[in-house]
Amino acid sequence: MKTVVITGSSRGIGFGLAESLLDLGCAVVVSGSSQESTDEAVRKLLGRFGHERLLGRACDVRHPQEIQSLWKEAVARFGSVDIWINNAGISHITNEIWKLSTEEVERVVQITLLGAVYGSMIVVREMLDQGFGCIYNMEGLGSDGRRIKGLTIYGMTKYGLHYFTESLVEETRGTSIIVGSLRPGMVATDMLKDGYQDRPEEWERDKRIFNIIADRVETVTPWLAKRILENKKSGVKISWMTKRKMFLRMMSMPFRKRELFD
Repeated sequence: MKTVVITGSSRGIGFGLAESLLDLGCAVVVSGSSQESTDEAVRKLLGRFGHERLLGRACDVRHPQEIQSLWKEAVARFGSVDIWINNAGISHITNEIWKLSTEEVERVVQITLLGAVYGSMIVVREMLDQGFGCIYNMEGLGSDGRRIKGLTIYGMTKYGLHYFTESLVEETRGTSIIVGSLRPGMVATDMLKDGYQDRPEEWERDKRIFNIIADRVETVTPWLAKRILENKKSGVKISWMTKRKMFLRMMSMPFRKRELFD
């Protein structure tokens, strides 16, 4: 039985991954930014999976000492950590950068980029000591260099995370550590919709596009989870939305209506 720690897993893609990995027989450590959100996520999972393979511990990834504590508690409960997924991340309201507050910019950078950097630094040290382990960083919009107006800061963090992950692959080459990235494509989560707060007209306009190119959490995360467990190679990008898949999606658009945001 593999043990998996997922930061930012009290909702969205992180929660979906936790559920999917539990379905596949893993022990999973669920972690939100607050104990309240973490406890609520665990409560939702307990009915299906019970206590034996499930642990919930809050972790604010802006603070390295909390990441270290999360590792220690996971090891204390399950003996070791096989897979660590740096998933914690937030976006910001879709807007030009000069209209964002400095506090909002700092929060996005600290959680989405620095949280993954701190997580990787700490977990690599621990996995080298235990002699094995896999680290996956959750990439996203901006990782491939594409730019979307109004999401500059969020995209910058994901572009930086892509560079960081590629560099970490090189720095861990020749060790027992596997490093990879996860690319779920656009997923219909609260974070996507939250970017349109107080702008319902823009949401209704852009939602038509999202209904074409996005997918539900429960569609994407089982696929990602299976490939995470199958992977034995460092440097792998586990990508849900390939160019071929996007082409077929666009071609079928006139014949298939999709509603992801009911």
